[in-house]
Amino acid sequence: MAMEIRYATNPTETKSYDTDRLRSEFLIENLFVPDKLNMVYSHVDRFITGGVIPTTEPIKLEADKHEMGADYFLERREIGIINVGPAGTVTVDGTEYVLESKDCLYVGLGNKEVVFKSANAANPARFYFNSTPAHKNYPTEKVEISKAEPQHLGSINSSNERTIYKYIHLNGIQSCQLVMGMTLLKPGNMWNTMPCHTHNRRSEVYFYFDMPEDGLVFHLMGDPGETRHVVVRNEQAIISPSWSIHSGVGTNNYTFIWAMAGENQEFTDMDMVAPKDLR
Repeated sequence: MAMEIRYATNPTETKSYDTDRLRSEFLIENLFVPDKLNMVYSHVDRFITGGVIPTTEPIKLEADKHEMGADYFLERREIGIINVGPAGTVTVDGTEYVLESKDCLYVGLGNKEVVFKSANAANPARFYFNSTPAHKNYPTEKVEISKAEPQHLGSINSSNERTIYKYIHLNGIQSCQLVMGMTLLKPGNMWNTMPCHTHNRRSEVYFYFDMPEDGLVFHLMGDPGETRHVVVRNEQAIISPSWSIHSGVGTNNYTFIWAMAGENQEFTDMDMVAPKDLR
């Protein structure tokens, strides 16, 4: 298990960052390594973002005692897990949950043992997760993508025709503060979250996947009047502080998982930014 620490930043400082500094502060490049559990602990709303590929042996989710000050990972946390690969299982305190591709599992505060396993070691699962602090236990719950209610938005004329699946939210899986879902862009569409927004009451993490090897997304971030971009490739994530926009355009269509945490769980709580006001 490896956990990297990222500290919080502010818009005044960030506008002076060069490319390398932007990437080192916000981009999470190497989440998926076979037989390893990699995590990034961000001081932005105390997000932990991680990925794990179990092959021949199951992999247990364990706390970094030094960084988390906890005896087990969910002692003071909750977690949302989405499988972005072939089938696998997540076992929570002895109860096994089968996750097919794009299925989601929420695990609440106080569960002591979470174990990841692939159905086929030669074609392993790829579990992506986000975790945030929690103050109350909510039941462990699985939602299959086939049972998640789709919301169709956008149009081909603006290159953002897409389907949103909300998994963990006020009208779905209940949680303390974690909100989590997934957006699938239809073929021929490349833009996400444009017109863009900020939400000063919560931060967000984007995880891009389902991209070809030579594909990429130009992820837009920063204060609306001082925008920057970061090149993001397949199965990479990017941290978006509350003051930053979070939008992007790809070289082809793609899928991304979004996770939010902070002051509230209202999905529509956004401060919209008109395109004419971006710089």
